[in-house]
Amino acid sequence: MSTTETSGRSGDKDPRQQVDRLLSGLRWRRLEEPLGFIKVLQWLFAIFAFGCCGSYSGETGATVRCNNEAKDVSAIIVLFGYPFRLNRVQYEMPLCDEESASKTLNLMGDFSAPAEFFVTLGIFSFFYTMAALILYLRFHNLYTENKRFPLVDFCVTVSFTFFWLVAAAAWGKGLTDVKGATRPSSLIAAMSVCHGEEAVCSPGATPSMGLANISVLFGFFNFFLWAGNCWFVFKETPWYGQGQDQDQGASKESAAEQGAVEKQ
Repeated sequence: MSTTETSGRSGDKDPRQQVDRLLSGLRWRRLEEPLGFIKVLQWLFAIFAFGCCGSYSGETGATVRCNNEAKDVSAIIVLFGYPFRLNRVQYEMPLCDEESASKTLNLMGDFSAPAEFFVTLGIFSFFYTMAALILYLRFHNLYTENKRFPLVDFCVTVSFTFFWLVAAAAWGKGLTDVKGATRPSSLIAAMSVCHGEEAVCSPGATPSMGLANISVLFGFFNFFLWAGNCWFVFKETPWYGQGQDQDQGASKESAAEQGAVEKQ
């Protein structure tokens, strides 16, 4: 066997050895602790939150039946979805006069700001919790010995807690407005042909908003998860140890004073 083949085989084993070393260095039992277990839940719920919101698509519609015999019944189907820039969604309104066939209209409202903020926050939460899990499982000694990491983790956790509350509330309000703008009755109200006697308009099926509603629920679930995790992260910071030392010092002083009084 040549030296080149031997070196080639050893080179093939190096990536596997590196992966084995990485996996063997992970302390999976850390996931049984509240700090690790909650981070796994944060990672999963972040995926559910931005996945449900970012993948949503729905449709609304109505039917227009002109009173004259020259026009047939026209079915209007409007598709919409994330990022919910409804003012850019176009549909064709049929006209009942014989000279023109249809007129292009747009849905009302732009609700992309709360939706995009919600999805962006979910993506950032996903990447941060994944990085925090790797640090916590693989480099736990570094996490406990270097006091800067728990402090940074605590500040980031508090920030994400606040942002999740804002994002969930804002997206919940935005979703309510999306429902109002995409109702078939709103579609009929926006079409001028439905306001006269030349046509009869009927509402279509109401859009199914189940996936969007679930995304709002996951947003509030993320808020409660991050808020609950603040306590467990705080316990890893030096601030928690200083508070305990002060309490112990105060209790020792009070015990010493009480002993001195008893001796007198």
